[in-house]
Amino acid sequence: MMVRALALMGALICLALPLRAEVAIQEVTSPGGIKAWLVENHDIPFTALNIRFKGGTSLDAAGKRGAVNLMTALIEEGAGDLDSQAFAAARDGMAAEFGFSSDSDGVSISARFLTDTSAQATDLLHLALTKPRFDSDAIERVRGQVLQNIASSAKDPGTIASDLLSHAAFGDHPYGSSGDGTTASVQALTRDDLLAAYRGALARDRIYVAAAGDISAADLGAMLDKLLGDLPATGAAQPADVVLTAKGDVITQSFPGPQSTISFYQGGITFEDPDYFAATILNEILGGNGFSSRLMDQVREKRGLTYGIDTSLAAYDHATILAGSVATANDKAAEAMQVIRDVWADVAKNGVTQKEIDDTKTYLTGSYPLRFDGNARIASILVGMQMLGLPVTYPATRNAKVEAVTLGDVNRVAASLLTPDELTFVVVGDAVGVAAGN
Repeated sequence: MMVRALALMGALICLALPLRAEVAIQEVTSPGGIKAWLVENHDIPFTALNIRFKGGTSLDAAGKRGAVNLMTALIEEGAGDLDSQAFAAARDGMAAEFGFSSDSDGVSISARFLTDTSAQATDLLHLALTKPRFDSDAIERVRGQVLQNIASSAKDPGTIASDLLSHAAFGDHPYGSSGDGTTASVQALTRDDLLAAYRGALARDRIYVAAAGDISAADLGAMLDKLLGDLPATGAAQPADVVLTAKGDVITQSFPGPQSTISFYQGGITFEDPDYFAATILNEILGGNGFSSRLMDQVREKRGLTYGIDTSLAAYDHATILAGSVATANDKAAEAMQVIRDVWADVAKNGVTQKEIDDTKTYLTGSYPLRFDGNARIASILVGMQMLGLPVTYPATRNAKVEAVTLGDVNRVAASLLTPDELTFVVVGDAVGVAAGN
C-alpha cells in the first residue's frame, strides 16, 4: 500500500501544473494574520507548500558557526513523541515529502502531500516545526554527516576557492564564512546551542509562504494557522548589511593537481535598482548561459584555456556581488586571468552590440515560462517573489521589463557597473606566474 502511495505521489509531481508564466496568484491572509500566495489547480489531488524563514545561517550566534545548518538538518529527525524512525514511517505512510534546508539568507521548508492526507501531513509537519526532539543519538549521527561534508569540502578546490572568495568579499560578516561551520565549531555545538538556533530562526516575524495545487484559499488560511500559528512571534535579530570589499587583489592558495580553480568578483547591483534588468542582460552577454558569452568566446573558443566559464549576479539580503569562475591548466592560469580582465575592460569601455542584446532577450524571455514547471517549483518561485517585494502581477510583466531594455541602457550600465581595476581573483592550485597581491 505504501509503495503504491509513493508511486502515486511521484506521478502527481510529474503531472503538476503546465509550463506557463501567466499563473493566477491569489493573496491569502489566514484568520490569524499569516500571509501567503496561492496558485490553485484542482486537476490533480496534490499540493506543494513552501515556507521560508528569513535569516538562515547568517543568524548563527558568535562562536556557534554551523548551528542553524545542523539544527535544520535535525528538524525531521524526530518530533513530539515520534523518534527519527517513527517520524519517517509516519511521513512515508501518507506518501508525503518534507524538505528542510538552510542557506545564508533563510531556512526553507518544503512539503508535498496528497489531498486525502493533507490534514495528517499538516499535523506531522506542525509537530516537526514546533516540537523537534533533538535527540542525542540523532544529533551525533547528523553531526557526523556534517563533519564528513566539511572534510570533503576541504579537499575540493572549487569549494576552497568559493570560501576564500566569500571571506575576501565579506570579511567577518556571516556571509564571509561557510554556514556549515568548521570542524571545531560543529564539534563544539551542544543541544542547547541547537535549541537556541531553532528559537532564533523559526519565528512568525520572518515567514514567507506559498502553495500551489489542490487547495482553496480558505483551506490554505486554516492550514497556515494550524501549521504556523503557535510559533514564536519574534526570533533573532537579522544581520546588518555589508559593503563588499573589492580591491583588485589576487589571492592564492596552493593545491596539488594539474589545474587551477579561479574565482573572481566585484560589486553587484540590487534587485530594486532600476537598472537591474539591464545588468541581467549585461551579465548574460558577459558570462551567462551557453557558448555565446564574451568570456566563453575569448577564454574557451579562441584560446582553448578552459571547458567552461561563467558569471552570475547575486543579490543577497544584505549584499550584492557579480562573480564568476573558471578552471584551467596551471600554466594557463595567468593568461586566463588576463583575458578575463581584458574582456571586463573592453565591455566596460566599448559596450555590447544590438545583436547580443536581441539574442539575450530571446533567451531570457523564452526560458522564463519554463521555470513554472510544477507545483513545487511554482510554490518556491512565489516565496522568492514575496521576499523580493514583487507584486503578484510580476510573472505577467517580467518579460516586458526585459524587452524594454535598450542598447543604450546596457552600455550605460556596463560603463558604470563593471570595474576592471577592482576585479579580485582567488586562485586555488599551483598556477604558474600568478602571485598574490594587487
